[in-house]
Amino acid sequence: MKVRVFVVAATFLISALSPAFGLVRPDVEFKVFQFPKDQAPKIDGNADDWAIVSDSYAVGTDQIKDTVHNVPMNTSDLDIKVKVGWVKGMNQLFFLYEAYDNYWDFKSTTLHNDIFEIVVDGDLSGGSLLPGSGMSAWDGYLFQGVYAQNYHIFTPAEGKAWCMVWGCQPWAAELPWANAAYSYSFKHGESGKLTLEFCITPFDYAPYAAPEKAIPSTLEENKVIGLSWAVLDYDNENAGDYDGFYNLSQKTTMYGDASDLVAFRLMPLETQFHKPIEAEWSFKVVDMLQSIVQFKDLSYGNITSWKWDFGDGSTSTEQNPTHKYAQPGMYYLVVLNVEGPDGSARMAKEGEPSVGGASTKVGEASRPGEFSLSQNYPNPFNPTTTISFTIPQKNHVNLAIYNVAGEKVADLADKEFPAGKSSIKWNAQGFASGMYFSKITVGDFTDTLKLVLLK
Repeated sequence: MKVRVFVVAATFLISALSPAFGLVRPDVEFKVFQFPKDQAPKIDGNADDWAIVSDSYAVGTDQIKDTVHNVPMNTSDLDIKVKVGWVKGMNQLFFLYEAYDNYWDFKSTTLHNDIFEIVVDGDLSGGSLLPGSGMSAWDGYLFQGVYAQNYHIFTPAEGKAWCMVWGCQPWAAELPWANAAYSYSFKHGESGKLTLEFCITPFDYAPYAAPEKAIPSTLEENKVIGLSWAVLDYDNENAGDYDGFYNLSQKTTMYGDASDLVAFRLMPLETQFHKPIEAEWSFKVVDMLQSIVQFKDLSYGNITSWKWDFGDGSTSTEQNPTHKYAQPGMYYLVVLNVEGPDGSARMAKEGEPSVGGASTKVGEASRPGEFSLSQNYPNPFNPTTTISFTIPQKNHVNLAIYNVAGEKVADLADKEFPAGKSSIKWNAQGFASGMYFSKITVGDFTDTLKLVLLK
């Protein structure tokens, strides 16, 4: 029997979610700087890597507000500046946190510590990070932080882990998912400046003690994510509470509700880091049996002509061609040449794509030794999406859709399927925008994944 620890089949677990997609402070949108791939910041506590990031990306003290004690900001007491970055092709966020505090409190081994608290929702699914009132303590723990994550980062951390992941995924604070480094010269109780560099991985799905089952959020140019932070400022080692909860959302509930985060846009690479013309492309195998491949031009610059060489003697001058290979091949050399008024460029890739052709039997290349439910594609979607699953042998499959209240709203399949991979399309025409769940049941195996319908 194989059942994921996080079983959303329990109605009370699903009902803890809310279909909220809004972000607070709709009048502001902050920017996430795109680092060139060869200039990704090194997590070493040295801010030199961030010199290329202009202050237009900085989020300062003027943007945060104490929403617990309503203490006015005083930059002689606390002054912060935060920059956020990303690297295209890496689903991680990089942070530079620079702060001056007139009293750094970090002596205790407990949560009584100056803290920089981060909450991130990589797919804007919104809703509560925290367990619902109807859950048991253990079921609530298994829910917390699965669809949006909260990091309590100790500033600084001495003799303790650099952060506490406030949820059931403590592995998310470890390599390769996250890392941190500090630079400071003050002691506990003194004033001074702290530099903190860290990176985290946002997850669409981050289950308990199972990083191999996790689904990192896909970070792409111009994508908007939900993000916020708060500074928990302690100024007395004997005090029972922090003196201020200064947060970017300007809503206290940001710590546990992904709908109360702020919009951050993943920016394209800035012009000064580009050549006048750059060739780049990607592909997708749309039909392995027929050896049909879609190619997508990702080139940069003012381009007026494209020439593709598919590696089998065929060429195309379309910008985004679809090509059918006559013979299966594992190591096709595909070359894209682009030209424009500012010059020309080339991108060649060996072994991309590889196609099996008609000699591949159905299920032969995708028949694992266990059950699996794949994330629907596209996601978010409107109004149709495809849900795929794999079973190791012929079996009866039930695939259904549930809403956030735990109510079944659609039956997609309830019949016998052959071994291997199968796909089913769901047309959500007539359904309201929001969060849904696909649930598969095959004998003793059950699994659930989140779907987001955006109209």
